[in-house]
Amino acid sequence: MSFCRFFAFSPEIFAFLTYIDIFPAGIYVCSNCNHPLFSSRSKFAHSSPWPAFTETLREDSVTKLMETLTAYKVLCGKCSSGLGHEFVNDGPVEGKSRF
Repeated sequence: MSFCRFFAFSPEIFAFLTYIDIFPAGIYVCSNCNHPLFSSRSKFAHSSPWPAFTETLREDSVTKLMETLTAYKVLCGKCSSGLGHEFVNDGPVEGKSRF
């Protein structure tokens, strides 16, 4: 499984996935191919041990494969590295998903 890396707009801030509760402005990219995946604007606090997002940066950022009626396997849209899951209607507000 691949993970996201975080690139903040400020050059002195570079963080790996361990920054769960930190919310600086920036873009999360695939650690395998640097494909843009998520914006920090869609990140939200969640009890999961992984950063949580409500939406992808672009439509082609990820590929989704249905696993159950409420969960999709999420892959990088460029290199197909596994990124985790999208949980339908489990976001911070009703009707939003959690990646």
